[in-house]
Amino acid sequence: MIDTVAHQVRSAPSARFSVQPARRVLLTFASLLLIAAATASISMISGPSQGNDGPKILLFVGKGTSPGDVAALKQILNRNHFDFSTADSNQLNELSESQFATYQLLIVPGGNFENIGKGVTATTTANIRKAVRGGLSYLGICAGAFFAGNAPYNGLNLTGGVRFKFYALEHRNIRKAAVPIDVAGSGTFDHYWEDGPELTGWGDAVAKYPDGTPAIVQGTAGDGWVVLSGVHPEAPDSWRKGLIFSTPAQLDNAYAASLIWAALNRMPLAHY
Repeated sequence: MIDTVAHQVRSAPSARFSVQPARRVLLTFASLLLIAAATASISMISGPSQGNDGPKILLFVGKGTSPGDVAALKQILNRNHFDFSTADSNQLNELSESQFATYQLLIVPGGNFENIGKGVTATTTANIRKAVRGGLSYLGICAGAFFAGNAPYNGLNLTGGVRFKFYALEHRNIRKAAVPIDVAGSGTFDHYWEDGPELTGWGDAVAKYPDGTPAIVQGTAGDGWVVLSGVHPEAPDSWRKGLIFSTPAQLDNAYAASLIWAALNRMPLAHY
């Protein structure tokens, strides 16, 4: 990235974590995967059964995606024993609507949303949009969240015409930062942000930036369940150089796993 400016964004002192609360919340996120497995039949939003014995998750790894974010998501998926496969742009372009529908969740990671959109055909975005409206879940992180909106670069428009803009730090020439994110029902956590969107205008806010705009949202698109994040909870320690975090990467990564689980199983998270 050219002329990237790193910056530390701090909230009020009360938002900083002590060790013991951090451990408690980490256990909460880690146990969510086990609790969800036991309660999914009760709490998940109903949707069509996919009837597929293959991988339930398709991770997009094609043009425009960040290799570092693809690697980070693979690590989260493998560490938490999620069954997934990957597809590059050419492979994605070969899939029909019915083939997308054999999966339960499509994940589009961070990167460059313009190049993501330009790397797939209009037919492919239409097939994804129809598959989501037919019941496929979608998790978009940073560029993947931009791509889910009504982006001018062949976006998916899962948002009923809503187009997302960059979070306010971008206008101050800040390109990456440790940003305190207020998560509904859980507390405030420092998350890695880099050129990510604020998600005003669509869905329910699961988490907010310090200025109160949505950082993570969830909602329906037809029969599909969509989760979008403007921050990178999957970010490893290696991304944090030059920034100061009061929340350990292990805690943020556990939250990333809970977002994947919620998207996969169509489970609404606490929201504002």
